[in-house]
Amino acid sequence: MPEKIKNIKTIAGIPRVEISVVIPLFNEEHTLVELAGKIADSLQGKDFEIIFVDDGSMDRSWEILSKLSRDYSFVKAIRFRRNYGKSDALQAGFTAAMGRYVVTMDADLQDDPYEIPGLIELLEQGNDMVSGWKKKRFDPISKTVPSRFFNAVTRLTTGIQLHDFNCGLKAYRKEVTDSIYLYGEMHRYVPLLAKWKGYDKIEEKVVKHHPRKHGKTKFGISRFLNGFLDLITLLFVNRYKQRPMHFFGSLGILFLFIGGLISTYLSYIKIFLGQPLSNRPLLFLGILLILVGVQFFSIGFLGEMINRWHVRNQNPEIADKTGL
Repeated sequence: MPEKIKNIKTIAGIPRVEISVVIPLFNEEHTLVELAGKIADSLQGKDFEIIFVDDGSMDRSWEILSKLSRDYSFVKAIRFRRNYGKSDALQAGFTAAMGRYVVTMDADLQDDPYEIPGLIELLEQGNDMVSGWKKKRFDPISKTVPSRFFNAVTRLTTGIQLHDFNCGLKAYRKEVTDSIYLYGEMHRYVPLLAKWKGYDKIEEKVVKHHPRKHGKTKFGISRFLNGFLDLITLLFVNRYKQRPMHFFGSLGILFLFIGGLISTYLSYIKIFLGQPLSNRPLLFLGILLILVGVQFFSIGFLGEMINRWHVRNQNPEIADKTGL
């Protein structure tokens, strides 16, 4: 069992409800009471729960959450002993959620709780998930410009036409959150993970965005760098996990072919034209490409062997039938 799960402390039991609102937070002591009140007001007449996940806050956030959970039966609280990141906090909230629908939002009051009914309405129309779009943002340019670039690249590489992948305000059917597992910076790619699981009815809704009133943003350029690395990992694993030779073998053949052409050309001018090769950088490039090509091809072959071994150990009956 992962350490972060063992180090969770929970308050109160969780009954079956219609809507679960999952809120990850880190050092947001000034917003929690107001946020809980606004969510409760926006969901009047509905069965709901609010699950706050304290991601190792160092201020009074946990003290405030403890009091809220004692005073209001619809407030649940989960605490990490240290900071693990938003994805892990969301995953803990997804695991604890008991509602038919799961809504996520940030704890800084920039997401508008009164948008939740509209998101739920779109789910009831048959969508698997609804992603908020902060069309008019109240963030500094140092955050909005990288975000636009990030969203453009993600749209291009995933084929999912959302304007704001990183918007914290989203709504899901419970079966969607049950089918995925978040870690690292994967919270940015929940639409992609859901699509790969067959939940491709993804809608987008323009939502209100408010200026930050308390605290400071947790944004940093490293978050986007980590996000891009996670995107590359996701795309690679999804496309080539079961067929690594298709990726590494293709690169290996390409490098071997180019290196072979270079070596053939140099051999021709050495044998038939008598030109020396010791002062030609092209000779070393050809040798390098051949060596790299052999390495890529070997990695692909080893990957296939490991994959076959894994299939045989996990599904021996299928392996015997297919000859793996």
